[in-house]
Amino acid sequence: MPAAHSMAGKNQNAVTITGGKIGRCRRALLAWYKANSRDLPWRRTGDPYAIWLSEIMLQQTRVNAVLEHYKLFLRRFPNILALAAASEDDVLAAWSGLGYYRRARMLHQCAREIVAHHGGHFPKTAEALRALPGIGRYTAAAIASIAFGEPVAVVDGNVERVLQRLGGRVLTAQQSWQRAQELLAPSRPGDFNQAMMELGATVCLPREPRCLICPIRQWCLAQGEVRRPNAAPHQRRKKIWCALDRRDGHVRLVRRPPTASLMAGMWELPQWTELPHIAARDAQWRTFRHSITVTDYTIHVLRNWTQKGSAPRPRANWIAIDAIPTLPITGLTRKILKADGII
Repeated sequence: MPAAHSMAGKNQNAVTITGGKIGRCRRALLAWYKANSRDLPWRRTGDPYAIWLSEIMLQQTRVNAVLEHYKLFLRRFPNILALAAASEDDVLAAWSGLGYYRRARMLHQCAREIVAHHGGHFPKTAEALRALPGIGRYTAAAIASIAFGEPVAVVDGNVERVLQRLGGRVLTAQQSWQRAQELLAPSRPGDFNQAMMELGATVCLPREPRCLICPIRQWCLAQGEVRRPNAAPHQRRKKIWCALDRRDGHVRLVRRPPTASLMAGMWELPQWTELPHIAARDAQWRTFRHSITVTDYTIHVLRNWTQKGSAPRPRANWIAIDAIPTLPITGLTRKILKADGII
């Protein structure tokens, strides 16, 4: 497939879809979406609460990782009133495993504001939605278009990639939003926005795009990759050691400070950034891999260990195993406890 950088003879600023072509492009994309879209639970509802929840969960998180959490969260907090009435710890516990916990805190804060200042009803326009905590331009447009039919376009990473390949050039954020609005089907904004996102997620992939089955291929200038000026940042690598201590139906856990910059207030296993002085030779149980934003961690888990020397053990609390599901625990801690059959 010809890449964008080989298109020297083409006008890089040309608008590739104009006039009647826009209508044909819209119809082709919507027809493809109707026949090929994934059956996802948030696409079976017009409830703005359920749509809002899905959009927040899907931020920086894969669909497959969201599906089970989404169902369980809705079971625990079936509507905006139930979420607003819950404690922050209950919300964080239900969110546990999804990561990026600031999303859960903002979700809870937003629910309380909707109940307190909007009578428990979501505003119906993107502009009004953006005034709420934790709702940015993309999320506001998604809710307004899908739940309320407002003709406002969305731009996420998938949509941006589709737009840039259509035009054969890298776009600024402002250009992406403008172009998305120009392409939007105003009579079916929710379906069209979801179709654009679905196309980017399943066909117009970041690597090895499936151009031969793309429903709007004939209007695409790039037909492949668009070169970006800057490469993605390299992942950092770190090692940590965790202690998995279990006694009489309890596990030792530490709570992160409420002022911590990452995962504030969450519970986790005691840990070190250097191998502690241990006496037991068979203390190291398993090694895990875990990633948070741009850092890849290698985690060595210690069990049945005893400490050498007089250095104090990490300060922690013995937590009843039965109580752990009600606590906001970090995704890494959940992974380790599940691997040991504790939860």
